[in-house]
Amino acid sequence: MSQNFRIALRFLTAKKRAMVMSLSCIVLGVGLFIVTQAATSGFQEFFIKTILGTNGAILIQDKVQETMRTMEVSGYNSGVEIRQKEGQKYIEGIDYPAILTEGVKSFHNVRGVSAVLRGTVTIRSSFREQSAQAYGIVLEDHLSVSDLAAQTVQGSLSDFSAQPGGALVGRVIADKLQLDPGDTFELENKGDIHHFKVSAIYQTGVNDIDSVRVYLQMNDARALFKKPTGASYLQVSLFDRNRAPEDAAEMTNALAHKADAWQEREKSWLGVFRAFRVATGITVSVFTLIAGLAMFNTLAMIVMEKTKEIAILRSMGYTRQDISRIFIWQAAIVLAIGTVLGCGVGAAITFGISQYPLPITGIFTTHKFLVQWSRWHYIEAVATAVAMVMMASLIPSRRAARLEPGDIIRGTAQ
Repeated sequence: MSQNFRIALRFLTAKKRAMVMSLSCIVLGVGLFIVTQAATSGFQEFFIKTILGTNGAILIQDKVQETMRTMEVSGYNSGVEIRQKEGQKYIEGIDYPAILTEGVKSFHNVRGVSAVLRGTVTIRSSFREQSAQAYGIVLEDHLSVSDLAAQTVQGSLSDFSAQPGGALVGRVIADKLQLDPGDTFELENKGDIHHFKVSAIYQTGVNDIDSVRVYLQMNDARALFKKPTGASYLQVSLFDRNRAPEDAAEMTNALAHKADAWQEREKSWLGVFRAFRVATGITVSVFTLIAGLAMFNTLAMIVMEKTKEIAILRSMGYTRQDISRIFIWQAAIVLAIGTVLGCGVGAAITFGISQYPLPITGIFTTHKFLVQWSRWHYIEAVATAVAMVMMASLIPSRRAARLEPGDIIRGTAQ
Protein backbone atom coordinates (compact mmCIF):
# COMPACT_ATOMS: atom_id res chain seq x y z
CA MET A 1 0.00 0.00 0.00
CA SER A 2 1.54 3.32 -1.09
CA GLN A 3 2.06 6.17 1.35
CA ASN A 4 -0.13 8.46 -0.76
CA PHE A 5 -2.98 5.97 -0.44
CA ARG A 6 -2.55 5.80 3.35
CA ILE A 7 -2.70 9.58 3.67
CA ALA A 8 -5.77 9.70 1.41
CA LEU A 9 -7.54 7.24 3.74
CA ARG A 10 -6.72 9.43 6.75
CA PHE A 11 -8.04 12.55 5.01
CA LEU A 12 -11.27 10.72 4.14
CA THR A 13 -12.10 10.24 7.81
CA ALA A 14 -12.07 14.01 8.29
CA LYS A 15 -15.26 14.43 6.22
CA LYS A 16 -17.22 11.26 6.86
CA ARG A 17 -20.70 12.70 6.40
CA ALA A 18 -19.84 14.47 3.16
CA MET A 19 -18.14 11.38 1.79
CA VAL A 20 -21.14 9.23 2.76
CA MET A 21 -23.42 11.61 0.83
CA SER A 22 -21.18 11.38 -2.24
CA LEU A 23 -21.05 7.61 -1.85
CA SER A 24 -24.85 7.38 -1.61
CA CYS A 25 -25.33 9.44 -4.77
CA ILE A 26 -22.85 7.26 -6.66
CA VAL A 27 -24.63 4.10 -5.52
CA LEU A 28 -28.02 5.50 -6.52
CA GLY A 29 -26.73 6.84 -9.84
CA VAL A 30 -25.04 3.59 -10.88
CA GLY A 31 -27.85 1.38 -9.59
CA LEU A 32 -30.70 3.31 -11.20
CA PHE A 33 -28.79 3.69 -14.48
CA ILE A 34 -28.43 -0.10 -14.66
CA VAL A 35 -32.09 -0.70 -13.80
CA THR A 36 -33.53 1.77 -16.31
CA GLN A 37 -31.29 0.56 -19.12
CA ALA A 38 -32.11 -3.08 -18.34
CA ALA A 39 -35.84 -2.33 -18.38
CA THR A 40 -35.93 -0.26 -21.57
CA SER A 41 -33.60 -2.73 -23.33
CA GLY A 42 -35.77 -5.61 -22.12
CA PHE A 43 -38.94 -4.20 -23.66
CA GLN A 44 -37.08 -3.32 -26.86
CA GLU A 45 -35.57 -6.81 -27.17
CA PHE A 46 -38.95 -8.45 -26.58
CA PHE A 47 -40.50 -6.21 -29.24
CA ILE A 48 -37.76 -7.13 -31.73
CA LYS A 49 -38.13 -10.87 -31.05
CA THR A 50 -41.90 -10.60 -31.46
CA ILE A 51 -41.55 -8.77 -34.77
CA LEU A 52 -38.93 -11.21 -36.08
CA GLY A 53 -41.07 -14.14 -34.94
CA THR A 54 -44.09 -12.92 -36.89
CA ASN A 55 -42.89 -10.93 -39.92
CA GLY A 56 -39.33 -12.20 -40.30
CA ALA A 57 -36.05 -10.32 -40.68
CA ILE A 58 -36.59 -9.46 -44.36
CA LEU A 59 -39.69 -9.26 -46.55
CA ILE A 60 -39.15 -9.60 -50.29
CA GLN A 61 -42.03 -8.26 -52.33
CA ASP A 62 -42.76 -6.21 -55.44
CA LYS A 63 -40.71 -6.83 -58.57
CA VAL A 64 -38.43 -3.95 -59.50
CA GLN A 65 -39.09 -2.69 -63.00
CA GLU A 66 -36.01 -0.78 -64.14
CA THR A 67 -36.53 2.32 -66.24
CA MET A 68 -33.61 2.73 -68.62
CA ARG A 69 -32.71 5.74 -70.71
CA THR A 70 -30.18 6.24 -73.49
CA MET A 71 -27.19 8.45 -72.76
CA GLU A 72 -26.46 11.18 -75.29
CA VAL A 73 -22.93 12.36 -75.93
CA SER A 74 -22.39 15.73 -77.69
CA GLY A 75 -25.92 15.72 -79.07
CA TYR A 76 -25.66 12.21 -80.57
CA ASN A 77 -27.36 9.06 -79.39
CA SER A 78 -24.60 6.95 -77.88
CA GLY A 79 -26.61 3.75 -77.62
CA VAL A 80 -25.48 3.37 -73.99
CA GLU A 81 -28.28 2.74 -71.48
CA ILE A 82 -28.02 3.72 -67.84
CA ARG A 83 -30.27 2.91 -64.89
CA GLN A 84 -32.48 5.78 -63.83
CA LYS A 85 -33.25 5.64 -60.11
CA GLU A 86 -36.02 8.20 -60.23
CA GLY A 87 -37.91 6.10 -62.75
CA GLN A 88 -37.95 2.82 -60.83
CA LYS A 89 -41.33 1.17 -60.61
CA TYR A 90 -42.53 -1.74 -58.48
CA ILE A 91 -44.88 -4.46 -59.71
CA GLU A 92 -46.87 -5.93 -56.84
CA GLY A 93 -46.35 -9.57 -55.98
CA ILE A 94 -43.93 -12.33 -56.94
CA ASP A 95 -44.52 -14.27 -60.16
CA TYR A 96 -42.13 -17.19 -59.61
CA PRO A 97 -41.70 -17.74 -55.85
CA ALA A 98 -39.94 -21.11 -56.18
CA ILE A 99 -37.20 -19.69 -58.42
CA LEU A 100 -36.82 -16.57 -56.26
CA THR A 101 -36.66 -18.73 -53.12
CA GLU A 102 -33.67 -20.61 -54.52
CA GLY A 103 -31.98 -17.30 -55.25
CA VAL A 104 -32.59 -16.06 -51.70
CA LYS A 105 -31.23 -19.28 -50.18
CA SER A 106 -27.91 -18.70 -51.97
CA PHE A 107 -27.14 -15.89 -49.50
CA HIS A 108 -25.03 -17.33 -46.69
CA ASN A 109 -26.81 -15.44 -43.88
CA VAL A 110 -30.26 -16.82 -44.81
CA ARG A 111 -31.69 -19.37 -42.40
CA GLY A 112 -35.13 -19.93 -43.95
CA VAL A 113 -37.54 -18.69 -46.63
CA SER A 114 -41.32 -18.93 -46.77
CA ALA A 115 -43.57 -17.91 -49.67
CA VAL A 116 -46.81 -16.26 -48.50
CA LEU A 117 -50.00 -15.56 -50.44
CA ARG A 118 -52.05 -12.83 -48.77
CA GLY A 119 -55.50 -11.39 -49.34
CA THR A 120 -58.37 -9.60 -47.64
CA VAL A 121 -61.40 -11.69 -46.70
CA THR A 122 -64.47 -11.64 -44.51
CA ILE A 123 -64.45 -14.21 -41.72
CA ARG A 124 -67.82 -15.35 -40.45
CA SER A 125 -68.94 -17.65 -37.63
CA SER A 126 -72.38 -18.39 -36.21
CA PHE A 127 -71.78 -15.58 -33.74
CA ARG A 128 -70.55 -12.65 -35.87
CA GLU A 129 -68.37 -11.61 -38.82
CA GLN A 130 -65.47 -9.25 -39.42
CA SER A 131 -62.84 -8.43 -42.03
CA ALA A 132 -59.56 -10.34 -41.86
CA GLN A 133 -56.36 -11.14 -43.73
CA ALA A 134 -55.88 -14.70 -44.99
CA TYR A 135 -52.27 -15.90 -45.36
CA GLY A 136 -51.51 -18.96 -47.45
CA ILE A 137 -48.36 -20.73 -46.25
CA VAL A 138 -46.44 -23.97 -46.50
CA LEU A 139 -46.26 -24.82 -42.80
CA GLU A 140 -42.81 -26.44 -42.83
CA ASP A 141 -41.29 -23.45 -44.62
CA HIS A 142 -43.07 -20.91 -42.43
CA LEU A 143 -41.91 -22.54 -39.21
CA SER A 144 -38.32 -21.81 -40.31
CA VAL A 145 -39.01 -18.06 -40.52
CA SER A 146 -41.39 -17.54 -37.59
CA ASP A 147 -42.17 -18.55 -34.01
CA LEU A 148 -45.56 -19.95 -34.98
CA ALA A 149 -44.92 -23.26 -33.19
CA ALA A 150 -44.17 -21.50 -29.89
CA GLN A 151 -47.07 -19.09 -30.41
CA THR A 152 -49.67 -21.84 -30.73
CA VAL A 153 -51.74 -21.83 -27.54
CA GLN A 154 -54.60 -24.20 -28.45
CA GLY A 155 -54.98 -27.05 -30.90
CA SER A 156 -52.26 -28.73 -32.91
CA LEU A 157 -50.12 -27.71 -35.88
CA SER A 158 -50.01 -31.35 -36.97
CA ASP A 159 -53.79 -31.22 -37.47
CA PHE A 160 -53.34 -28.11 -39.61
CA SER A 161 -50.76 -29.77 -41.86
CA ALA A 162 -52.64 -33.09 -42.04
CA GLN A 163 -56.22 -32.04 -42.72
CA PRO A 164 -57.32 -30.10 -45.82
CA GLY A 165 -59.42 -27.07 -45.00
CA GLY A 166 -57.66 -26.44 -41.70
CA ALA A 167 -56.83 -22.95 -40.44
CA LEU A 168 -54.79 -21.22 -37.78
CA VAL A 169 -56.74 -18.40 -36.15
CA GLY A 170 -55.42 -15.53 -34.01
CA ARG A 171 -56.38 -15.38 -30.35
CA VAL A 172 -58.26 -12.09 -30.70
CA ILE A 173 -60.27 -13.29 -33.71
CA ALA A 174 -61.11 -16.54 -31.94
CA ASP A 175 -62.39 -14.65 -28.90
CA LYS A 176 -64.45 -12.23 -30.97
CA LEU A 177 -66.04 -14.95 -33.09
CA GLN A 178 -66.20 -17.45 -30.19
CA LEU A 179 -64.18 -20.07 -32.05
CA ASP A 180 -62.39 -23.06 -30.53
CA PRO A 181 -60.26 -25.78 -32.15
CA GLY A 182 -62.57 -28.04 -34.17
CA ASP A 183 -65.14 -25.31 -34.90
CA THR A 184 -65.99 -24.39 -38.49
CA PHE A 185 -66.23 -20.92 -40.00
CA GLU A 186 -66.55 -19.26 -43.39
CA LEU A 187 -64.15 -17.13 -45.39
CA GLU A 188 -65.64 -14.97 -48.11
CA ASN A 189 -63.64 -13.44 -50.95
CA LYS A 190 -65.52 -11.42 -53.59
CA GLY A 191 -68.73 -13.33 -52.98
CA ASP A 192 -67.02 -16.73 -53.08
CA ILE A 193 -67.53 -18.58 -49.77
CA HIS A 194 -65.22 -21.35 -48.49
CA HIS A 195 -65.61 -23.34 -45.28
CA PHE A 196 -62.69 -23.99 -42.95
CA LYS A 197 -62.07 -25.71 -39.65
CA VAL A 198 -60.03 -24.29 -36.75
CA SER A 199 -56.99 -26.53 -36.37
CA ALA A 200 -55.23 -24.35 -33.80
CA ILE A 201 -55.28 -20.94 -32.18
CA TYR A 202 -52.09 -18.86 -32.00
CA GLN A 203 -51.12 -15.76 -30.01
CA THR A 204 -48.18 -13.61 -31.06
CA GLY A 205 -48.90 -10.91 -28.49
CA VAL A 206 -49.22 -8.24 -31.21
CA ASN A 207 -52.84 -7.14 -31.25
CA ASP A 208 -52.69 -5.94 -34.87
CA ILE A 209 -51.71 -9.47 -35.93
CA ASP A 210 -53.83 -11.60 -33.61
CA SER A 211 -56.97 -9.64 -34.53
CA VAL A 212 -56.76 -10.03 -38.33
CA ARG A 213 -54.54 -12.93 -39.48
CA VAL A 214 -55.83 -16.36 -40.47
CA TYR A 215 -53.27 -18.85 -41.76
CA LEU A 216 -54.34 -21.34 -44.45
CA GLN A 217 -52.61 -24.10 -46.36
CA MET A 218 -51.15 -22.67 -49.57
CA ASN A 219 -53.40 -24.82 -51.80
CA ASP A 220 -56.51 -23.68 -49.90
CA ALA A 221 -55.44 -20.04 -50.19
CA ARG A 222 -54.88 -20.41 -53.94
CA ALA A 223 -58.37 -21.82 -54.34
CA LEU A 224 -59.85 -19.04 -52.19
CA PHE A 225 -58.11 -16.22 -54.09
CA LYS A 226 -58.19 -17.99 -57.47
CA LYS A 227 -54.44 -17.61 -57.88
CA PRO A 228 -52.92 -20.90 -59.05
CA THR A 229 -49.41 -19.40 -59.16
CA GLY A 230 -47.35 -16.63 -57.60
CA ALA A 231 -47.09 -15.25 -54.08
CA SER A 232 -47.53 -11.93 -52.31
CA TYR A 233 -44.10 -11.92 -50.68
CA LEU A 234 -41.25 -14.02 -49.33
CA GLN A 235 -40.58 -13.95 -45.59
CA VAL A 236 -36.91 -14.48 -44.76
CA SER A 237 -35.16 -15.33 -41.49
CA LEU A 238 -31.46 -14.69 -40.92
CA PHE A 239 -28.74 -16.15 -38.73
CA ASP A 240 -27.47 -12.64 -37.91
CA ARG A 241 -30.44 -10.29 -37.67
CA ASN A 242 -28.20 -7.21 -37.44
CA ARG A 243 -27.01 -7.76 -41.01
CA ALA A 244 -30.55 -7.42 -42.37
CA PRO A 245 -30.07 -3.95 -43.99
CA GLU A 246 -26.93 -5.05 -45.86
CA ASP A 247 -28.51 -8.35 -46.93
CA ALA A 248 -31.70 -6.60 -48.02
CA ALA A 249 -29.72 -4.17 -50.21
CA GLU A 250 -27.79 -7.03 -51.81
CA MET A 251 -30.98 -9.00 -52.44
CA THR A 252 -32.69 -6.01 -54.03
CA ASN A 253 -29.79 -5.56 -56.47
CA ALA A 254 -29.29 -9.26 -57.21
CA LEU A 255 -32.89 -10.46 -57.39
CA ALA A 256 -34.62 -7.40 -58.88
CA HIS A 257 -37.23 -7.49 -56.10
CA LYS A 258 -37.63 -4.97 -53.30
CA ALA A 259 -36.35 -6.34 -49.98
CA ASP A 260 -37.22 -4.59 -46.71
CA ALA A 261 -35.17 -5.18 -43.54
CA TRP A 262 -36.91 -5.29 -40.18
CA GLN A 263 -34.95 -2.23 -38.99
CA GLU A 264 -36.47 -0.18 -41.79
CA ARG A 265 -40.00 -1.52 -41.31
CA GLU A 266 -39.95 -0.82 -37.57
CA LYS A 267 -37.87 2.36 -37.67
CA SER A 268 -40.43 4.46 -35.81
CA TRP A 269 -40.81 2.08 -32.85
CA LEU A 270 -37.06 1.47 -32.62
CA GLY A 271 -36.58 5.25 -32.55
CA VAL A 272 -39.04 5.51 -29.66
CA PHE A 273 -37.18 2.86 -27.65
CA ARG A 274 -33.82 4.50 -28.40
CA ALA A 275 -35.07 7.94 -27.33
CA PHE A 276 -36.55 6.47 -24.17
CA ARG A 277 -33.24 4.80 -23.26
CA VAL A 278 -31.32 8.05 -23.77
CA ALA A 279 -33.88 10.07 -21.81
CA THR A 280 -33.88 7.70 -18.83
CA GLY A 281 -30.07 7.50 -18.91
CA ILE A 282 -29.77 11.28 -18.78
CA THR A 283 -32.38 11.53 -16.02
CA VAL A 284 -30.81 9.04 -13.63
CA SER A 285 -27.32 10.42 -14.36
CA VAL A 286 -28.39 13.44 -12.33
CA PHE A 287 -27.61 11.39 -9.21
CA THR A 288 -24.07 10.82 -10.48
CA LEU A 289 -23.76 14.51 -11.30
CA ILE A 290 -24.80 15.35 -7.75
CA ALA A 291 -22.19 12.90 -6.50
CA GLY A 292 -19.56 14.67 -8.58
CA LEU A 293 -20.56 18.08 -7.23
CA ALA A 294 -20.57 16.73 -3.67
CA MET A 295 -17.11 15.26 -4.23
CA PHE A 296 -15.88 18.60 -5.56
CA ASN A 297 -17.24 20.44 -2.52
CA THR A 298 -15.86 17.89 -0.07
CA LEU A 299 -12.36 17.87 -1.55
CA ALA A 300 -12.34 21.67 -1.74
CA MET A 301 -13.18 21.84 1.98
CA ILE A 302 -10.46 19.31 2.80
CA VAL A 303 -7.93 21.42 0.86
CA MET A 304 -8.92 24.47 2.93
CA GLU A 305 -8.84 22.61 6.23
CA LYS A 306 -5.67 20.61 5.58
CA THR A 307 -3.38 23.40 4.42
CA LYS A 308 -1.01 22.90 7.36
CA GLU A 309 -0.82 19.17 6.72
CA ILE A 310 -0.14 19.87 3.04
CA ALA A 311 2.65 22.30 4.03
CA ILE A 312 4.24 19.64 6.26
CA LEU A 313 4.05 17.08 3.46
CA ARG A 314 5.61 19.49 0.96
CA SER A 315 8.40 20.33 3.44
CA MET A 316 9.04 16.60 3.87
CA GLY A 317 9.76 16.31 0.14
CA TYR A 318 6.35 15.46 -1.29
CA THR A 319 6.04 16.82 -4.82
CA ARG A 320 3.06 18.56 -6.34
CA GLN A 321 2.21 15.33 -8.15
CA ASP A 322 2.18 13.47 -4.81
CA ILE A 323 -0.23 15.98 -3.27
CA SER A 324 -2.47 15.82 -6.33
CA ARG A 325 -2.47 12.00 -6.20
CA ILE A 326 -3.52 12.05 -2.54
CA PHE A 327 -6.72 13.92 -3.39
CA ILE A 328 -7.32 11.87 -6.54
CA TRP A 329 -6.99 8.75 -4.38
CA GLN A 330 -9.73 10.03 -2.08
CA ALA A 331 -12.15 10.39 -4.99
CA ALA A 332 -11.05 7.02 -6.41
CA ILE A 333 -11.68 5.21 -3.11
CA VAL A 334 -15.20 6.60 -2.77
CA LEU A 335 -15.83 5.97 -6.46
CA ALA A 336 -14.65 2.35 -6.28
CA ILE A 337 -16.82 1.57 -3.26
CA GLY A 338 -19.80 3.39 -4.80
CA THR A 339 -19.61 1.63 -8.18
CA VAL A 340 -19.29 -1.82 -6.61
CA LEU A 341 -22.24 -1.21 -4.30
CA GLY A 342 -24.16 0.47 -7.14
CA CYS A 343 -23.69 -2.51 -9.44
CA GLY A 344 -24.89 -4.80 -6.66
CA VAL A 345 -27.93 -2.63 -5.98
CA GLY A 346 -28.67 -2.39 -9.72
CA ALA A 347 -28.49 -6.17 -10.15
CA ALA A 348 -30.71 -6.77 -7.11
CA ILE A 349 -33.38 -4.28 -8.22
CA THR A 350 -33.25 -5.58 -11.80
CA PHE A 351 -33.89 -9.12 -10.57
CA GLY A 352 -36.66 -7.90 -8.31
CA ILE A 353 -38.60 -6.04 -11.00
CA SER A 354 -38.15 -8.96 -13.42
CA GLN A 355 -40.36 -10.97 -11.04
CA TYR A 356 -42.98 -8.24 -10.78
CA PRO A 357 -46.28 -9.00 -12.59
CA LEU A 358 -47.07 -6.35 -15.18
CA PRO A 359 -49.79 -7.23 -17.73
CA ILE A 360 -49.32 -5.23 -20.94
CA THR A 361 -51.19 -5.44 -24.24
CA GLY A 362 -50.78 -3.35 -27.36
CA ILE A 363 -47.72 -3.52 -29.62
CA PHE A 364 -46.89 -6.73 -27.73
CA THR A 365 -48.30 -8.75 -24.84
CA THR A 366 -46.46 -9.65 -21.66
CA HIS A 367 -47.46 -10.56 -18.13
CA LYS A 368 -44.36 -9.41 -16.26
CA PHE A 369 -41.77 -6.65 -16.23
CA LEU A 370 -39.24 -7.30 -18.99
CA VAL A 371 -35.51 -6.80 -18.41
CA GLN A 372 -32.37 -7.56 -20.37
CA TRP A 373 -29.18 -8.60 -18.64
CA SER A 374 -26.17 -7.04 -20.35
CA ARG A 375 -22.67 -6.29 -19.13
CA TRP A 376 -22.73 -3.12 -21.22
CA HIS A 377 -25.31 -1.59 -18.87
CA TYR A 378 -22.83 -1.98 -16.02
CA ILE A 379 -19.90 -0.71 -18.09
CA GLU A 380 -21.87 2.38 -19.18
CA ALA A 381 -23.01 3.09 -15.62
CA VAL A 382 -19.50 2.79 -14.19
CA ALA A 383 -18.00 4.84 -17.03
CA THR A 384 -20.53 7.64 -16.43
CA ALA A 385 -19.76 7.69 -12.70
CA VAL A 386 -15.99 7.64 -13.26
CA ALA A 387 -16.15 10.49 -15.78
CA MET A 388 -18.26 12.79 -13.59
CA VAL A 389 -16.64 12.11 -10.23
CA MET A 390 -13.03 12.14 -11.41
CA MET A 391 -13.54 15.32 -13.45
CA ALA A 392 -15.05 16.98 -10.37
CA SER A 393 -12.03 15.97 -8.26
CA LEU A 394 -9.42 17.40 -10.64
CA ILE A 395 -9.85 21.06 -9.67
CA PRO A 396 -9.46 20.57 -5.87
CA SER A 397 -6.52 18.22 -6.40
CA ARG A 398 -4.73 20.71 -8.68
CA ARG A 399 -5.42 23.52 -6.22
CA ALA A 400 -3.89 21.47 -3.40
CA ALA A 401 -0.87 20.70 -5.55
CA ARG A 402 -0.22 24.43 -6.17
CA LEU A 403 0.04 25.24 -2.43
CA GLU A 404 3.57 26.19 -1.33
CA PRO A 405 4.80 25.67 2.26
CA GLY A 406 6.08 29.27 2.49
CA ASP A 407 2.76 30.73 1.38
CA ILE A 408 0.91 28.60 3.90
CA ILE A 409 3.17 29.75 6.77
CA ARG A 410 2.82 33.40 5.75
CA GLY A 411 -0.94 32.94 5.33
CA THR A 412 -0.88 34.03 1.68
CA ALA A 413 -1.82 30.68 0.14
CA GLN A 414 -4.60 30.89 -2.42
